[in-house]
Amino acid sequence: MTDADRIVEAEEEHAPLHPEWREEDGRLSHDWVEALRQQIAADDAEQVREMMAPLHEADAGDVIEALPRDERLTLVRLLGDAFDYSTLTEVDENVRVELLEALPNPELARGMAEIDHDDAVYILEDMEEPDRDAIIALMPDFERLALKRSLDFPEDSAGRRMQTDFIALPPFWTIGHAIDYMRSADDLPTEFFQLYVVDPGYNLIGTVPLDRILRSPRDTKIEDITDEQVIQVDANSDQEEAARLFERYDLIEVGVIDESHRLVGVLTVDDIVDVIHEEADEDIRRLAGVGDEEVSDSVWAAVRSRVTWLLVNLCTAILASMVIGLFDASLEQMVALAVLMPIVASMGGNAGTQTMTVTVRALSTQDLGRFNMLRLIRRETLVGAINGIVFALVLGVVAALWFSNPALGVVIGLAMIVNMLAAGISGILIPLALDRLGIDPAIASSAFVTTVTDVVGFFAFLGLAAKWFGLM
Repeated sequence: MTDADRIVEAEEEHAPLHPEWREEDGRLSHDWVEALRQQIAADDAEQVREMMAPLHEADAGDVIEALPRDERLTLVRLLGDAFDYSTLTEVDENVRVELLEALPNPELARGMAEIDHDDAVYILEDMEEPDRDAIIALMPDFERLALKRSLDFPEDSAGRRMQTDFIALPPFWTIGHAIDYMRSADDLPTEFFQLYVVDPGYNLIGTVPLDRILRSPRDTKIEDITDEQVIQVDANSDQEEAARLFERYDLIEVGVIDESHRLVGVLTVDDIVDVIHEEADEDIRRLAGVGDEEVSDSVWAAVRSRVTWLLVNLCTAILASMVIGLFDASLEQMVALAVLMPIVASMGGNAGTQTMTVTVRALSTQDLGRFNMLRLIRRETLVGAINGIVFALVLGVVAALWFSNPALGVVIGLAMIVNMLAAGISGILIPLALDRLGIDPAIASSAFVTTVTDVVGFFAFLGLAAKWFGLM
């Protein structure tokens, strides 16, 4: 036997029993999932644990979502103590609630006590309050009190996202004292990036980065290396505000204070990445009028999520059709108008959506304020006018050649200018007006902007044509 044959034989002898769980393109392997399902069906806890052991919690979440509904609970049962309940933060809300309702409260209480505080809050806040309180009541005293305090903060607030494990030191300690404390204490967070310097009332004085601790002599006092220019977040503030602070100042970790200005927790960048993703995802769905719909939602849940704004769009479409109805005689006399009028409305709708998207994004990131609002309005008005002129020339020539009617090219060109100008103005003013009225512009802007561009486009084109050709 050659050396090459011996290597192949050794590799085959130590080859894994199951296929790789990821394809080369990063997607979950269908063969691996099927192999796992076979072990679940066989109720083989040992093999299930072996297959799931190498997976990160995010990958385990993908596996749970890929399994049929009746096999998810069996998987969790077979994993037993080996199941990381942080995995529930990585699945759709519907899947998470389904598992929470099926698992016994003592098991949930054990799992919540073992994971990070912020993950436990994220999981429990989806539950009905009586069920949630029943689980929290079974947890150890310290974890129970910390969870209750976090859940008392408003939904989507920094207090709900914060981690309550952090290292707080008095300013009179030395570096050596701090290092010895961190080496001997067994209740420190598993990962941390800076130390928090507090007074006896737990008011935040400043922070000390870990690199400064490592580079300073042991006899240096903490107060001598403390950064007192502290950026901190109020626990009751919206999580989006905290995310903007992280983005603006390139933060990795920041302290969270309560209404008494006492340090009660910290926010870390991994939590903020989730916030940024959630908020962006929410804005995209609202712009499309699909609410809080998830991939795992049922047919009827998806219908309920979409029907409201589809009904609004139906009403606005009827309004646009009523405008067309005013010119039914003109359309009967000149069929070319019916052929060309969708172009005017469609171009205006697309232009309005572009402006609206820029405006809604600027409002959500707080890049748009009173100092630059007028400048942006002027810019979008000029953009609409210039685009209108450019496409008026293009479409006017096309229409004139298509129908051998230069006058028709002039009419549709003028209508294009009017509608593109209306699209630019409405695309910025409607989101601004909705925001001023306290209505989320991401939800309602699209329907109103589309209505304006449809009505103005049809009215301008058909009205100009009726006057020009005497079709009224």
